[in-house]
Amino acid sequence: MRGADTVPARSRGYDAGKRVNGRKRHLAVDTSGLLLAVVVTIAGIQDRDGAVRLLAALRAMFSTVALVWADGGYTGRLVDWAKAVLAFTVTIVERTDDLAGFRVIPRRWVVERTLAWISKHRRCVRDYETLPEHAEAMVYVAMIITMSRRLAR
Repeated sequence: MRGADTVPARSRGYDAGKRVNGRKRHLAVDTSGLLLAVVVTIAGIQDRDGAVRLLAALRAMFSTVALVWADGGYTGRLVDWAKAVLAFTVTIVERTDDLAGFRVIPRRWVVERTLAWISKHRRCVRDYETLPEHAEAMVYVAMIITMSRRLAR
């Protein structure tokens, strides 16, 4: 997510792949798309490194979670590390290149839908927070509002 001018340079970075100067959100959601954990890092950090913090936070909050689906950006030693250290089974959902055109990656759309729900809140569209911890708190607040509205229906 792009950072505003109020975000200090030491807490934001540049992701050349996504062409973003700011921060990245790493989300853990359940199968319904409800937020379990979020970690905000500078954009220059690799997805696998952000996932280490995310999975550790997920294990600290939810001891019964056993299976985690992840996209292709989280391959490599992360899968073995999560199994050995945190007792998570990380399953990588691969993209099928044999199909032409745009195809929705299975399980990935759940996280993308959650990101869309979060982006409906003004404070989460752009990063205005000085500290990454405050940006994480704003994501939690946005999801609390979203979940409470869904429960009230």
